Amino acid sequence: MNGTPWWRDRRVLPWLLQAGVGLAVLVVVAWLMTNLVRNLSAAGLLLSWRWLGQPAGFDLSETLLPFNASMSYGRALLAGLLNTLRVIVFALVGSSLLGLLVGMAAFSRNGLLRGLARVYVELVRNVPLLLQLLFWYFVVFLALPDGAAALGWPALVLAKSGLYIAGFADGRWQLPQLLASGWQAPVHLSVEFAALLTGLITYIGAFIAEVVRGGIASVPAGQWEAASSLGLHGAAILRHIVLPQALRVIVPGLTNQYISLAKASSLALACGFTDLYSVAETTLNQTGRAVEVVLVLLAAYLAIDLLISAAMNGLNRLVQVRER
Repeated sequence: MNGTPWWRDRRVLPWLLQAGVGLAVLVVVAWLMTNLVRNLSAAGLLLSWRWLGQPAGFDLSETLLPFNASMSYGRALLAGLLNTLRVIVFALVGSSLLGLLVGMAAFSRNGLLRGLARVYVELVRNVPLLLQLLFWYFVVFLALPDGAAALGWPALVLAKSGLYIAGFADGRWQLPQLLASGWQAPVHLSVEFAALLTGLITYIGAFIAEVVRGGIASVPAGQWEAASSLGLHGAAILRHIVLPQALRVIVPGLTNQYISLAKASSLALACGFTDLYSVAETTLNQTGRAVEVVLVLLAAYLAIDLLISAAMNGLNRLVQVRER
């Protein structure tokens, strides 16, 4: 039988410490909730979710979900959430591709290409994202010409009214065309969406490029030499030999960047894009339900970040080297 007193037993102390911390956290949470309920009661604003079913009274300029002013606040928030998810998904794909290309360019034998990759990373990483979004929206996209003067290629038209992209419609391939009412195309992206997407892709892409560069640099030089001795060169070595080994270092870093991208998407307000945050702000101003609206925002972004984290953790387990 162990004669050590319980207050000195190393097997007991960690559990006691965790229990004490847990109890302290519960006490703080209980105090905060009590204080919140007391203040809301004094203001006559007890927590209620009935407002979600009331007519919103405002329209959304852009939404995947059909919506009008007579529909409920709950549907407006759902439409904003879908817009946010659309931005995040497209930005994740675009920034990943851009970061991969720039990260690989850092190891190019072409000095000019390496220099351009370095300049891009250093320039973009050191300018606040908000300023970059304002630049893309006001300086670039809103400065585009419209009508017949728009910048056009066979399958893509860049105009002040938006981006028009060729695609399938009515069972056939259709190119953008200029009609009396303006440009028409199977795929139309608003200027607000395009500016936000471009800003997020270029900004997060610079950070991903550094993650990719660090992952590639972690592969021993002997792997490059062995691949060269087999007759592989340049991009083939990166694609077939180096990148598969670098993934175990790259993927954990990508998780942080993807989560940062999801949170940074809330800056869509700077471009006038109707995402979840902008819809929630309008809802808060009209209903005065600050606590409930903030809880909705917290839950939504937390769920998105946890989903990204879970997916990347699963990918990380797949790419890790399994030792025998």
